[in-house]
Amino acid sequence: MKIVTDCAADMSAEELEQLGVTAAPLFINFPEGEINATEISADDFYNRLEAMRPAIPTTAQPSAGIFAELYRKLAEKDKDIFSIHISSGLSGTLNSAHDGGGQASPDAKVNYWDTLTLSGGERFQVMAAALAIKAGWAMDAVQERLKKIRENTEVIYTLDTLEYLARGGRIGRVKALAGALLNLKPVIRVDSDGKYSTVGNGRTLTKSMGMIADSVREKYGNKPLWVTVLHGRFTEKADALAAEFKEKLNIAKLEVVRISPVLGVHTGPGIVGAGIVPMELMSDLVK
Repeated sequence: MKIVTDCAADMSAEELEQLGVTAAPLFINFPEGEINATEISADDFYNRLEAMRPAIPTTAQPSAGIFAELYRKLAEKDKDIFSIHISSGLSGTLNSAHDGGGQASPDAKVNYWDTLTLSGGERFQVMAAALAIKAGWAMDAVQERLKKIRENTEVIYTLDTLEYLARGGRIGRVKALAGALLNLKPVIRVDSDGKYSTVGNGRTLTKSMGMIADSVREKYGNKPLWVTVLHGRFTEKADALAAEFKEKLNIAKLEVVRISPVLGVHTGPGIVGAGIVPMELMSDLVK
């Protein structure tokens, strides 16, 4: 079985190759043209993003045609495909995948999975699926595990500024202006419906990062956790959040990952947060 995901899963090229996963491209539309988000480095992207202020690029999901072509190519080696994608509550990527699978039928037989999350949370599900399938698990067992991971994963972050969310139309300009005037640093999480909600607002990034750690501690208690700290171009804050987690959580595995440029369009460089999953849901797969 072949696995397809998208670049919102924040998986490195090395991870994708090791796990045998194919990532459908997401696109960034700059004034000078469209680029595949995987073909620009994070630093080059943020340099371009900041240089074009107050304008902002737009993003685009893969078309149904791109998915159809991808599925047909993979089906030459294995007709069975499992397509795992960013939350349908945040992107139309899954709809494009469904349409593409319809175009590729009967050459390809595609199963679809809505992760109801993104970034580090999506990555956990893709990794688990790939490892379980490599281990010979049946599809029912794979989906049952993904369901448990989906229900028990937290993706939570804070932003240095609401400017990029406002310019991209993700929140209202009035709300963004009010947040800027009050110097608020919102703490945002992905809810069980796959959409964003606000946990709270800190007056400083330090306070908001403390709120993130406290919220995760309240949810998981002393369970051993796999924690992926996520950031745009915020290394110092990512290190500080990792230290906060070490102090307050039972860490089984900790790593620091930079988010995909396609997600950075809507957050700017000043994003720091984490994807968290109970280690018990991954430990039998990750050797």
